[in-house]
Amino acid sequence: MGMRFDTVELSGEWMNCIGSMSRHCVVFIWGKSGNGKTSAALSFCKELTRFGKVLYVSLEEGYSETLQRNIRYSGVADCGSRFQILRKTTLEELDARLSKKRSPEFVAIDSFQYLGISYAQYAEFKQRHPDKMLIFISQCDGNQPAGRAAKRVMYDADLKLWVEGHAAFSKGRFIGETGKAVIWDRKSEAYRGIDNSIEE
Repeated sequence: MGMRFDTVELSGEWMNCIGSMSRHCVVFIWGKSGNGKTSAALSFCKELTRFGKVLYVSLEEGYSETLQRNIRYSGVADCGSRFQILRKTTLEELDARLSKKRSPEFVAIDSFQYLGISYAQYAEFKQRHPDKMLIFISQCDGNQPAGRAAKRVMYDADLKLWVEGHAAFSKGRFIGETGKAVIWDRKSEAYRGIDNSIEE
């Protein structure tokens, strides 16, 4: 009971969704196509730049127009050197990069499927980097992560974020007051069928 843990105190929508969380842990983000996974991941990354450097590994989208638009909307483009983006890498190259001194403390990989690793490789990678927050964005098969390895990583993750209708919902060990972060107000309201143009 006397042990002390290194945590981060989130703010805004992420405080509502998660609250306080371990600084070094595994985060798993998943949701159906078109529901705002990338937007949610980038918004979360922007919040983490308050605490240190973030590396976003864009394996699935690469340097695309849609990613550029999401970066602009999320505001991470204004975070300077605290937000770094990497288009291509292998697990071995990423392992070497993260083993260097002063490497980013927070690492988001989009997506787990494009990294193409097994659960055993994930477990070894996690064990080699206990001083990092590892964030995996995953494709979906129905409401479940796509592939057996991704499902096992989801179950192992400390924080699980389900993204639906441009809002993120905490399903893991860290849950804030509402357990929900709205990423894109207008699209989230449209998804839920809310029309704010009509006065009550």
